[in-house]
Amino acid sequence: MPTSAYSVRLALCCIAFFWSSLSATAADIVGRVVGVSDGDTITVLVDNHDRLKVRLAGIDAPEKSQPFGSASKKSLSDQVFGKVVNIESNKKDRYGRFLGRVIFNGTDICLEQIRAGMAWHYKRYSYEQSESLRHSYADAESQARQLKIGLWSEPAPVAPWEFRHQGRGGD
Repeated sequence: MPTSAYSVRLALCCIAFFWSSLSATAADIVGRVVGVSDGDTITVLVDNHDRLKVRLAGIDAPEKSQPFGSASKKSLSDQVFGKVVNIESNKKDRYGRFLGRVIFNGTDICLEQIRAGMAWHYKRYSYEQSESLRHSYADAESQARQLKIGLWSEPAPVAPWEFRHQGRGGD
């Protein structure tokens, strides 16, 4: 019998470890937006002392020096600056920024940036999104393109990832 009790305790410990590791990889961050770097990056003040850089997941906004770069930053700022937001994050990028979906009053701010024509749906990383989010973001971009909203009013908008590549000497 002692072996059976040991097995049960071991199994319970494994289950507890499994659940704790799941919660360690996903974070709900709540904080006040104290900075907007561009159309897809914010700084959030958490617990009145920790500043976290957050890259909005699922989108890529024009660079500051691109057409609509300033407008995209202003759009994001108008939506979240000074407000308390919830960030659903499960990873950091190579620069140490949290990658996350930013929610304010139940509204997906990442999706709103796409709807306003202020960002592209970043399809390169769409496999990280749920199927419903992937479709919502893609549909929002398609509609903004069709209606020529924001950056889609330009005759030939250049995607930020292509613009960054050109800056490194690419064509």
